[in-house]
Amino acid sequence: MEKRQMIIAPSILSADFGHLEEEIQAVEKAGADWIHVDVMDGHFVPNITLGPVVVEGIRKCTNLPIDVHLMIESPERYIKAFKDAGADLISVHVEACTHLQRTLALIKEAGAKPGVVLNPATSLYALDYIWQDIEMILLMTVNPGFGGQVFIPSMMEKIRTARKKADRENPNIHIQVDGGVQASNILDLKKAGANVFVSGSAIFNSDNYEMTIKTMKTNLDQ
Repeated sequence: MEKRQMIIAPSILSADFGHLEEEIQAVEKAGADWIHVDVMDGHFVPNITLGPVVVEGIRKCTNLPIDVHLMIESPERYIKAFKDAGADLISVHVEACTHLQRTLALIKEAGAKPGVVLNPATSLYALDYIWQDIEMILLMTVNPGFGGQVFIPSMMEKIRTARKKADRENPNIHIQVDGGVQASNILDLKKAGANVFVSGSAIFNSDNYEMTIKTMKTNLDQ
């Protein structure tokens, strides 16, 4: 198997929404690989963020892949809208889908790459019958809803286990981590098996986006 690509995906949840276009262009220039978009409905998680109209706006100002993380109830109702707005990858929560396999099929039919998200307390057994239906697993390493939280240490072992299972079932699957990702722990996350790193406050709250992303990528090269 080819060497797995390491991907930095800044989360715009931590960006300055008053200057969103400039923020996105700044992280793209700084070396971001994807743009991660957190969609929250105030029901599945205790926060409200944005919808397809904002994704459409993001699409107009970047050519990077747009990675949409749906933290919403009944995500199947909105898949086409987000794909039409410009999403390249759409990830849905196991906990929010009554018919998970059907929802993943809808993502594929819409023309996006399907991903599945697991909250910290959700077992990897939830993936047992869908390994061939997904292109990415997003492991939440904090409880979803708000940016700036501290990484939950026990999630490191979950990442290791997920990578082992993925290598047996579908080795091409991306393993994405989201929550408390920063330059100081990114190498450990890579060693555990992650290859897509969502980072919000560590990038957007830094004084120099380029230096922060460069440091992350330098650490990943070790």
